[in-house]
Amino acid sequence: MGDTGRTPDDLGTFSSLSTRIVGAQLQRAAAVARELVLQLPGEGHGRAPRPAETSAGPSGGARAWFGSVVGGRQVIETVTDTVATTPATGWTIAGRSAARVGARALVTGAHRYPSDLVRPGMRHGKLLRAPTYGATLLSVDTREAEALPDVSVIRSGDLVGVTARDASTAARAVGAIKATWRETSDSSPGDGSSSSRDQLFTYLRNHPAELSGRDGAVQHAVGSLEAGWKAADQSLSATYTAHYLAHAPMEPRAAVAEWSGDEVTVWTGTQRPFAVRAEVAEALGVPEGRVRVIVPDTGSAFGGKHTGEVAVEAAVLARADGCPVKVVWSRAEEFTWAYFRPAAVIDIASGVTDGGILTAWEQRCFNAGGQAIRSPYRTAGQLGDYRPTRSPLRQGPYRGLGATANHFARETHIDELARALRLDPLDLRRRNLDDPRLLAVLQAAARAFGWGCAGRRGGQGFGLACGTEKGGYVATCAEVHVSGPGEAGIGSVKVVRVVEAFECGAIVNPGLVRTQVEGAVIQGLGGALFEKVDFSRGRMRNPDLTRYRVPRFADIPEIEVLLLDRPDLPPAGAGECPIVCIAPALGNAILDATGVRLRSLPLALGTDSEVGECESADVAQA
Repeated sequence: MGDTGRTPDDLGTFSSLSTRIVGAQLQRAAAVARELVLQLPGEGHGRAPRPAETSAGPSGGARAWFGSVVGGRQVIETVTDTVATTPATGWTIAGRSAARVGARALVTGAHRYPSDLVRPGMRHGKLLRAPTYGATLLSVDTREAEALPDVSVIRSGDLVGVTARDASTAARAVGAIKATWRETSDSSPGDGSSSSRDQLFTYLRNHPAELSGRDGAVQHAVGSLEAGWKAADQSLSATYTAHYLAHAPMEPRAAVAEWSGDEVTVWTGTQRPFAVRAEVAEALGVPEGRVRVIVPDTGSAFGGKHTGEVAVEAAVLARADGCPVKVVWSRAEEFTWAYFRPAAVIDIASGVTDGGILTAWEQRCFNAGGQAIRSPYRTAGQLGDYRPTRSPLRQGPYRGLGATANHFARETHIDELARALRLDPLDLRRRNLDDPRLLAVLQAAARAFGWGCAGRRGGQGFGLACGTEKGGYVATCAEVHVSGPGEAGIGSVKVVRVVEAFECGAIVNPGLVRTQVEGAVIQGLGGALFEKVDFSRGRMRNPDLTRYRVPRFADIPEIEVLLLDRPDLPPAGAGECPIVCIAPALGNAILDATGVRLRSLPLALGTDSEVGECESADVAQA
């Protein structure tokens, strides 16, 4: 699908679009293609027949091999939304687990990615990078780099780079360039001041983005807040925060660019090939029709590869050098110059009766995003308000977008209400949920986990959380064990067990959905416990995997995944929703084990990471 020269623009791979939107489009296209192919006369063309994927005629008698029937001809037909397709209740092939195509090559290292590509006559490129965010290049001395054998130094506007016969020579050459920079004196976090938690979150709260009207802002209101507050017996208010996260893909950004006359082809790993085509065309001042972007299988992205910086860099260097050029970012470049998951500040105020019925809910999110700002819990009055801010760091999409931060805040707050009312956290949720799909995953996860049945041992804690996003419904139960006292009364935390129930309508490939859920849980462990972008005075302080802590094999708990198939509903995506509840479930379990409530992500627990701060909420009698 990822080839702007051969395919239509499907927007990209993000926001769980592939299954719920593009999947339906492909299903209709396949239905039309099947009927077209069956009407064509077979021409063989000397090709070996392949197993048929359909039967000719309603009787299912004769077999037709698509390849031999089409014979290389281009067959074009318009596909409309009215094309009839088989509903999930009638599926015979979809709905069953299918092995991953090319899985052996993936696990043996034989599979090729953008960073593995080689073109005839290809050279390797490296770029000169600024020492800090916002720095301006004043002067550059390239004489030492130019003296190296077979090295070309290229300058195009603000871009300064080199090409060489191999990557190590290119890196040595760019390191030999002497540059003078003017660094910013801006006092915002990351541009001249400490990146302490209080300074960062105070900055976000007090620096609204300059918007045209309400562009980018999200507000959602239901019922009457005034009536909700009047009905409350108790109220609770608290603030929840989350730090910036790096995407940390296995493969950093990479691109190969090759010019042919005034046209350029770029092979790169991106989630949005047509957007990258437009970005390259604009940067090079050529029509989009002269730019072709091809996307080989990419070594992960998690929302972090929407943009085309590396494609532009490779195209600029290749045009100047007259040869194909490959640019592969180093791990430090990926950590420093890619965009991050937004940091968040979230204020919640709630009202509840003594009997555990929610009456009022106000949730205000700064910076993270408006996804999942609407609470699924029944209340007399509700307000969700997302306010964009002027982020001190470059930020962009990340798996789950703002839904992860908003779920962390909401599900932590619900747990706090349960503790204040001396109610079981599961019971409080069930009393205030009307959505049968959310109730179903909540009850399935609690039942499989054995909620409320297990005996209690020293240092053991249990937590749960539930939510919905992008058409999916999820509930997560977690068991942790805390050993040894530490700062704020917290010691080393081991995640022992996670049970997650997930429902995304009709399931097309159960095996693939299961691995999506497992991957989301594991990735979510990092953001919940220890992942955090550490920056100070405009510099990344942990731009490598020795200092940026991602989940390791020893961190992975026992994971049980429950899939609730709903063939009566259209399929939804499974890439994002499963990540949103692991952080609050862990935070609630840590409270259960220690009595300490942590309201900032990462919870920063473990033998080799800092301990999260313990804050207090404001509780009042109405």
